[in-house]
Amino acid sequence: MAKGSREPNGAASIYKGADGRWHGRVTVGVRPDGKPDRRHVGRKTKAEVVKAVREIERKRDAGNLSKPGETWTLGRWLEHWVHGIAKKYVSENTYDGYEVDVRVHLVPGIGSHRLDRLEPEHLEAFYAKMQREGSKAGTAHHVHRTVRVALAEARRRGHLSRNVAEIARPPRIEEEEVDPYTVEEVRSLLLEASKLRNSARWVIALALGLRQGEALALQWEDIDLDAGYLRIRRNRLRPRYRHGCDGNPCGRKPGYCPEREQVRREHKTTKSRSGRRTVGLPAPLVKLLRQHKETQDRERAEAGADWEHKGYVFASPTGGPLSPNTDYHLWKRLLQDAGVRDGRLHDARHTAGTVLLLLGVPDVIVDAIMGWEPGGAARMRARYMHVTGPMLRKVADQVGEKLWGSSGAN
Repeated sequence: MAKGSREPNGAASIYKGADGRWHGRVTVGVRPDGKPDRRHVGRKTKAEVVKAVREIERKRDAGNLSKPGETWTLGRWLEHWVHGIAKKYVSENTYDGYEVDVRVHLVPGIGSHRLDRLEPEHLEAFYAKMQREGSKAGTAHHVHRTVRVALAEARRRGHLSRNVAEIARPPRIEEEEVDPYTVEEVRSLLLEASKLRNSARWVIALALGLRQGEALALQWEDIDLDAGYLRIRRNRLRPRYRHGCDGNPCGRKPGYCPEREQVRREHKTTKSRSGRRTVGLPAPLVKLLRQHKETQDRERAEAGADWEHKGYVFASPTGGPLSPNTDYHLWKRLLQDAGVRDGRLHDARHTAGTVLLLLGVPDVIVDAIMGWEPGGAARMRARYMHVTGPMLRKVADQVGEKLWGSSGAN
């Protein structure tokens, strides 16, 4: 080793090597095998090496230095993260979103970058490319949120010194204008829905604004028809299947396998405080639900031993849960048959919220009925105000009068 400054064991050393370049070595910790972790930098001048050594020492002292060992690419880290880490700790639906972002977009599009050399500009260029190739801004924005969470975990575990996704600017999303159905359109939908099996499912969407997962997960134990209210306590999950035709492959996708096996629970408990809520039932809806229960009781008797005793309010002809995908297509057909403009299933929820606001219902009660997360002053009010039964009953009667023309009778 050529002449240079040598420090005591454990301290940084700076020296000029036989190659004519200046070198620096910094002890930053211990490797997995127990040996000292010494980082090396080489520069043309001593001043440049001193600057690089001081930067490593600064990161070391701040705890922002990446770990030694095998070099990760972004793609390898994302696959490790989504399958080996995220899957254990997030809900099934959240995992599905992460997995699609990683598999469809991030790994093929930007996965070859070294994890520790990824820059904000790489992500921003990738988002722009996604949109040029036809992806919506919302899709690119969702991908950005996924990679931000993945890189936060990499930094937490010491593989990165910073999260570049927190620096990169995500695509701008234009806020969608809420375009609820008019009262006349709602009445047309209610009339057409009355001809369908599980007709009350669509009335609940239009009158109460339940999310799809909330409506499909409703069980009779959640409803008190005598008191006139229902409780939201769970959400229906998208089904996931695997083949059950081992030894004699059917050649189809798992969801279409004649012997398919369900590998995901049917519903999950609603976790957020605003999501768990009690909603008053308009009198006409109470009457409709009573009729619906009588119809379901007859179906159960006809099905006999084939009936699945799971307690779902809106069930298949044999008592099983309804598929969210089937439910979506039934909504589209309902719109067409009713002669109403096309719209998302979520637009029914917007409609219910608009009706409540048009009725002049106080904001805090609208938040409670719709399950909206309170914010700012509304969040504080929600902590100290309680929506009582009589208040829920009054709002339910107002909704019934607006949509059905009268409060009706149970």
